[in-house]
Amino acid sequence: MPPDHPTLGKFRREITSGSLALMLLALLERIGEPTYGYELARRLAEHAPDGEAPRQGTLYPALRSLEKLGLLSSTIEPSTSGPPRRYYQPTDDGRAALVAWREAWHRMATHVDAILQSDSDGAPT
Repeated sequence: MPPDHPTLGKFRREITSGSLALMLLALLERIGEPTYGYELARRLAEHAPDGEAPRQGTLYPALRSLEKLGLLSSTIEPSTSGPPRRYYQPTDDGRAALVAWREAWHRMATHVDAILQSDSDGAPT
């Protein structure tokens, strides 16, 4: 586990916030069927390092934002175990965005990794 620092929590939240839409689109595409928010939160937590899963308070606004952008569609269906559930799935535009976003993510990750692996003179190691 990396050493703790007072600003680590804020840094983790920023990373999660900046990547949540990408993770949601990718997860919904992988699942391959309409999925409700709580199930998405559970699956995100399954894959998250300790303490780095997105909070539900950020998950639902991200889902609504993706829907407003036309990248997700949703339907409300009755539930046998509580209130009705809203199920989300990627639209065609959402699947196209995922392809572009995934490529942008890989380019940025490569860039960040190159910087992090550089020595103090700026030359890659």
